[in-house]
Amino acid sequence: MLARIRGRFFRAIAIAVVLTPVAAWAGKNFVMPEAKPAQTYPAHDAHPNEGVTVGLDPYDMPDKAGIFSVKYRELGFLPIFLVITNDGDETVSLAGMKAEFVTVDRTKITPADEDDIYRKISHPSASATHSPIPIPGKKVKGVVSGQQAEELQNSRFAAEAVEPHTTHAGFLFFDVSGISTPLAGAHFYLTGVRDAKGNELMYFEVPLEKYLSAPAKP
Repeated sequence: MLARIRGRFFRAIAIAVVLTPVAAWAGKNFVMPEAKPAQTYPAHDAHPNEGVTVGLDPYDMPDKAGIFSVKYRELGFLPIFLVITNDGDETVSLAGMKAEFVTVDRTKITPADEDDIYRKISHPSASATHSPIPIPGKKVKGVVSGQQAEELQNSRFAAEAVEPHTTHAGFLFFDVSGISTPLAGAHFYLTGVRDAKGNELMYFEVPLEKYLSAPAKP
């Protein structure tokens, strides 16, 4: 009897050891933050006549950036959660949307593309034990893990349109390398948003000071 109990005990330990890495991997899977209406974010610009609002939530602090497995800030990237709410009755198109981050000294920064991001997070000498995959694009050398690639794909803003009375959101990554306080005095501009008739909406301008000066959440 004692031998059987001991056998079950050690089998349980063995199973736990095998499953622990799997559980740890699952626990690191990226989960997109819940997108609230854009006007509820301190940093936003609302166009009441057009029924469209753009909201921003920078992920500049370690506690917020912890949703990512990649430490983007250490790589020089500032992740910004872009939220677009359409309170109108017609779909608005984002196919020609252009975003721009303008620093206090008027430096204009466009969102980093996939190759830019892969280039910084890739490790050419990484061991094959980390399940690396080739970097897309011939100009980019090195490898990234499957988890990192999937996380980037799932986190980036990818909506081509915003249907009536809906909200779409995702991350834009801006390369702010060498800028110690990128949000201070910065502005975000969004152009190229069009209504159902193809007419371009007035550009959106969001001062990031709105985010910095917002009361801390309890």
